[in-house]
Amino acid sequence: MQSVAEYVDSLVCSACGAAFAPAQRHTTCSHCGKPLLVRYRIEALRGRFRPEVLPGRARSLWRYAEVLPVPPDPRWSLGEGWTPLLPQPRLGRALGLPKLYVKDESLNPGGSFKARGLAVAVAAAAARGVQQVGVASAGNAAGALALYAARLGLRAVLFLPEETPEPAVWECQIAGAEVHRVPGTIAEAGAAFEAYRQEHPDIFSVATLREPYRVEGKKTMGYELFEQLGGRLPDVILYPTGGGTGLIGMWKAFEEMEALGWIGPERPRMVAVQAAGCAPIVRAFQEGRETAAYWEDAQTIAAGLRVPKALGDFLILRVLRESQGTAVAVSDADIQAAMRRWAQTEGLLAAPEGAATLAALIQLQEAGWVHAEETVVLFNTATAHKYPAVVRQVLRQAGGPV
Repeated sequence: MQSVAEYVDSLVCSACGAAFAPAQRHTTCSHCGKPLLVRYRIEALRGRFRPEVLPGRARSLWRYAEVLPVPPDPRWSLGEGWTPLLPQPRLGRALGLPKLYVKDESLNPGGSFKARGLAVAVAAAAARGVQQVGVASAGNAAGALALYAARLGLRAVLFLPEETPEPAVWECQIAGAEVHRVPGTIAEAGAAFEAYRQEHPDIFSVATLREPYRVEGKKTMGYELFEQLGGRLPDVILYPTGGGTGLIGMWKAFEEMEALGWIGPERPRMVAVQAAGCAPIVRAFQEGRETAAYWEDAQTIAAGLRVPKALGDFLILRVLRESQGTAVAVSDADIQAAMRRWAQTEGLLAAPEGAATLAALIQLQEAGWVHAEETVVLFNTATAHKYPAVVRQVLRQAGGPV
């Protein structure tokens, strides 16, 4: 199994710039502990990897093989990526935003956007001889890891908060993963996982930004937006932000596209959306900080946004500022209202994390931050089917059957 794709150059630390050989197993930078990012031989690709070569390729994230760290192989794919970009005409009319879209990631394998990052991360780990993989997760990442580990015949060890939505737990269990439930948030689950790994060092962690390859799978969302919008980027992207891998990944994709000659210096304004009960990035952005402090007593119905401290916080904040973007916190009540409104207006069964982007857009539209002529993309990261307890709350609030 080939471990490094043809155009991979090196792994580079996102903070100190140290470079590492891509054929070896790496986690974070051995000098400063910050995330590593994959660097490609872009000059060798200029003129060779062009948008014109993409039509007719597989409708999956592997259509961008030249800028992915492992070669495509049907043995490790479940059909991840190439999710629809759907116009939202009724919501758009109501909000005065006629060019409103949703990128619906719920159609990925396992029902969430986590399939993108884990497909690439597990393939890269297996190609380097890893036999056991693990992660601490709020739910969807664990489910995706369980599925891709099963696909490649690897053992998966997962640590989940006790409040993880049951469908995510069932997904892990039916795929044959070893599941540990931990009181508290993903922070406590992460600490328990690391303690477990001290006793079981053969387990390779694919936690958010603690290896270089999940972000590579997530960045394909940026390439897809370019294609699906006919060779341009949107003006505004609203993205639910816990660990922030997708936000960081899309920004990396835009940088690669410019280096490849696909686009100029234009960029979307990026919006990090968090829950009011756990908003470390919003607070740090508003205070002008370069990193985010730990958020105490994190509480929200959106399990994927209950991340008190992100390893890549400095990268997320950098993206927001470089893009002239912003960070918005929304209440659980507004998330629930957005879930109901989205389903009843456009037929979209949004996860609470995805619905948070609609709630945030309503805030920004009322504040005049977005404008009628702009193309705006919301990200729905999973299907509401994975959150039955939250859906019951939404129905109860609306006076419907539960």
